[in-house]
Amino acid sequence: MHIHGLGDCDHTPAHDPRKLRSLGIALVTVAMFSSAELWVSLQSHSLSLLADAGHMVADVFAIAMSLLAAWIAQWPPTERAPFGYRRVEILAALVNGVGLLLIGGWIGLEAIEQLQTPPTEILSGPVAITAAVGLGVNGLNAYLLHRHAESDLNLRGAFLHMIADAASCVGVLLGALVIANFGWLWADGVVGVAIALLILAGAIPLIQQSLTILLEQSPASVETSAIRQALLAYSEVGSVTQLRIWTIAPGQTHLTASLSVTLPSGIQRDILLGKLQEQLRSDFNIVDSTLQMVSAPSVALSTLPDTKIRELIGE
Repeated sequence: MHIHGLGDCDHTPAHDPRKLRSLGIALVTVAMFSSAELWVSLQSHSLSLLADAGHMVADVFAIAMSLLAAWIAQWPPTERAPFGYRRVEILAALVNGVGLLLIGGWIGLEAIEQLQTPPTEILSGPVAITAAVGLGVNGLNAYLLHRHAESDLNLRGAFLHMIADAASCVGVLLGALVIANFGWLWADGVVGVAIALLILAGAIPLIQQSLTILLEQSPASVETSAIRQALLAYSEVGSVTQLRIWTIAPGQTHLTASLSVTLPSGIQRDILLGKLQEQLRSDFNIVDSTLQMVSAPSVALSTLPDTKIRELIGE
């Protein structure tokens, strides 16, 4: 048996200080504003504003966790952690998703209860002013985080918190304007229900994507059957077994497989291996691949001279 294993496990994206800086700015601004919003919500008797304040308080812990995870993820790989520590960010994304789910559920229940028993008074003026300021704060943070959200699941979780908060502020502001102009106090509860649904809509996909990576399922963007056919398209490859594809972190997919080949020479196998891995990179964007090559029946060891057997096993 001849085994080849090539592929860079260290192609993790380089350290980007903008990620940590954006998260740090978001953490400070959200922590400061959430305290002010919580005080105003208690004074104004607005459930929608209280719900948004509670969400932002939870965001402080969520962003702090994202910041810690982003810092740990940049630790270099070690012998005990050959793939590095990027999975920590996936764990943070999962916790953020579950947190969003719980917050959305709590806001929804409170909003339904308020619809059944509307408050007798809501101070719409302070509510509207606070919501407008909150919209600016969350809009700024969402802008800072959006450049990383597409390729970084951890920052996507923090970004979704900011988007949910910004949308909440829009809803609270509209509700305050409706109450000020028409006196419809029940509008506050309706806004609360809308905020809850928005939060849940963002939380569920985040949880699903995080679990897909943590459970080491094959990524949806990669067709295992297509990869198998691409490998078998080479005449030297007789069969492909133990084909496994999983995601270490977004943008870092790993593949392992055992190939039965009809090439007895180590040099010939090295050339074939280079071709296979180049195709995996160019056609499927898989940079990390470990391919094990074993002799097909046509070149079984029992049919080879003793000198060739010793050459193949390295003696």
